[in-house]
Amino acid sequence: MLLAIEFNIEDRELAGGIPVVAVAGEIDLFTAPEFKRRVQKGLDRDGRRMVVDLSETTFIDSSSLGVLIGAHRRLASRERSLVVVAPSPVVRKTLRITGLDSLFRVVDTLDEAADASAAAA
Repeated sequence: MLLAIEFNIEDRELAGGIPVVAVAGEIDLFTAPEFKRRVQKGLDRDGRRMVVDLSETTFIDSSSLGVLIGAHRRLASRERSLVVVAPSPVVRKTLRITGLDSLFRVVDTLDEAADASAAAA
């Protein structure tokens, strides 16, 4: 019996054309390739700034963390930064335990992400 994995991903945009990849559900080994594709697409469109919205994400694993690290590295090479929206205690804990919350900015709301991205411009 196959279990349906809860996953939805949307490409959005903040004011000023800042790309946002918003994920709902679980990012794991099966869904991470689509997550990576969408993040790369956003970085190709505007390699200066990026927001990943995990407001409705219920689970992240090492494959999704790898996508975030890759996005961070690409932006950091241009002296720009990644902003991750992660209000969920479960997602925040994963970012904290892995030390990624010190690698890129983690905020609670999309409004905070917009402010952080504007300040980094």
